[in-house]
Amino acid sequence: MKVVILAGGEGRRLAENTATIPKPLVEIGGRPILWHILTYYSHFAFNEFIIALGYKGNMIKKWMTTYRVLEGDISIDTGTGKTVLHNNHAQNWKVDLVDTGEQTETGGRIKSLSSWIGGETFMMTFADGLSNIDLRELLHFHRSHGKLATVTAVRPPPRFGHLTLEGERVVEFAEKPRITDRWINGGFFVLEPGVVDYIDDDETAWEREPMEELARDGELMAYLHDGFWQCMDTIHDRDLLGELWLNNNAPWKIW
Repeated sequence: MKVVILAGGEGRRLAENTATIPKPLVEIGGRPILWHILTYYSHFAFNEFIIALGYKGNMIKKWMTTYRVLEGDISIDTGTGKTVLHNNHAQNWKVDLVDTGEQTETGGRIKSLSSWIGGETFMMTFADGLSNIDLRELLHFHRSHGKLATVTAVRPPPRFGHLTLEGERVVEFAEKPRITDRWINGGFFVLEPGVVDYIDDDETAWEREPMEELARDGELMAYLHDGFWQCMDTIHDRDLLGELWLNNNAPWKIW
């Protein structure tokens, strides 16, 4: 099964990094977040990827084409140009890197990949979120209901401490308590090719009209994930994920 990864956004809230590199190449623990996402899917035996490129997409192409070299030792004969790789630890991925335009919205990127996806069920995610979701269970759930689309629903991660007040007196303080009364779009999808019919053009954001119409038509189901999930929207998010990785406490590191 193919996995579509939307990797074309500008990542403006990470401008400290994305002024010079695309967001998917922002590093977590010394490796691009894109590597973490690919490796996570690969752990569940999903090894075929279609990456939708946009902003600074050529840099992602360059990283991908040098990936095998970077993951091992190398011998080079400068006279003949012969190159030999040793002790290579690169994953066995098959990756299509497709330019879908710098200004294209998320839905437009999916629609432009129709010929690459083919007529089969596919997974889809964004190149800026990490989780410990069981992808096999996600796929099993999708196949069980027979609808066009499954979205992973997650709890929004806490950002600030919570105060419980009586008048002006603090009666309880919780440092970044977990929010348990609502769910949000976690960005890990399983989709049927028919979802493309819900996308009008390049200016269509997947998270707006297509998902709203799928919901109205009864074609959107939610897989509830109560475990770890964290997007990388800000410098704070980047640092949090990096700290988890460097402290060997990263919930998504299950390989």
